[in-house]
Amino acid sequence: MISGHGPQAPDGSFAEPLGKLGREVSLEQGYASARLTALSILGSLKRSLGDLDRVAGWSRVFGMVNSAPASTSSRASSTASLISFSKCSVPKWVAHSRSAVGMAELPFNIPVEIEGEVELIAGR
Repeated sequence: MISGHGPQAPDGSFAEPLGKLGREVSLEQGYASARLTALSILGSLKRSLGDLDRVAGWSRVFGMVNSAPASTSSRASSTASLISFSKCSVPKWVAHSRSAVGMAELPFNIPVEIEGEVELIAGR
């Protein structure tokens, strides 16, 4: 199980822009935030496991998007952002289930938070 991650800058801080999709954060910036979140998760997995080859596949991915109220573009971008995450982090592995929701707030005002579950190869 992978706890919630947000987009990280190279120095480990939260990557900007911060804020809500549909207000301070554009759709393109939301995609970039999801990709940075994927890299953050892959980095955590590698540090924990020592080798990403121990991952057999992703079971589940759950994405939360910090959405501006009544913004239809930010609601649609919840799913699009998670697809951006999947394209970056999952192509090597088997398909997975994914869910995405718009949230009123996320910690530290990050635009995207993603958590998930991976299956590990036994004995490695």
